[in-house]
Amino acid sequence: MIANSLMLNDSETDIIRFSSRFSRSLSDPPPIRITDDVITPSNEARDLGVILDCELAMSKHVNALCRNASFGIYKNGRIRHLLDQQTTELLVHAFITSRIDSCNGILYGLPHSEISKLQRMQNPAARLVTRVRGRVHMKPVLRRLHWLPVRQRIEFKVLLLTYKSLHNMAPSYISELIHIYTPPRQLRSSDELLLATPSLRSVRTTTYGDRSFSAAAPRLWNALPSSIRQAQTLTQFKCNLKKHFLSSMS
Repeated sequence: MIANSLMLNDSETDIIRFSSRFSRSLSDPPPIRITDDVITPSNEARDLGVILDCELAMSKHVNALCRNASFGIYKNGRIRHLLDQQTTELLVHAFITSRIDSCNGILYGLPHSEISKLQRMQNPAARLVTRVRGRVHMKPVLRRLHWLPVRQRIEFKVLLLTYKSLHNMAPSYISELIHIYTPPRQLRSSDELLLATPSLRSVRTTTYGDRSFSAAAPRLWNALPSSIRQAQTLTQFKCNLKKHFLSSMS
């Protein structure tokens, strides 16, 4: 670091080891000394605004998102009587849904208990825009606003990255994780742009392996109608995919 005129910011540097909660009996990695600084292992680290815990449970990150979204709902609610619906929706997207959507692809496969926390933030945001009562069922309200529920927003992000990977719009280290399915002989499905699913041995665990992009992308992609998979442009793909998700809400 000295040779390259670099300086370590020990307050912004973390060491974390990711492992299953079933293997927490393993000893923590030792501290690392870099010149005069000692970096000790941590149970969580922040990267690009995402709080990563050592078990990848993402509970702390979800809780942080909920706190920020709740504060945005409170602040916008204080001035709602001064705004029309269009302006309120713009503010909600700026201060609430944008936070829920930020890096939400990593939340794929989380248990319902975690996803429901975020859904409980989106629902009052929709009520704030539409001024519907608290006991009203929210799916028709979200559909009227053309808002996808939180779980579908996460799947949308994963599928969008999948489309970009297949059409050379994503970094190579992402595109290399998925492969077009090539059947051993000519079949009717040969031209449907399906993805090869990873073997059970490569996935290893349902808790972590199924959440990886290499496993989630083929599962979600192959479940789409062929007309969506074969969209010619990114804009057409996003439009058709959102219509598909909205129609499944009815």
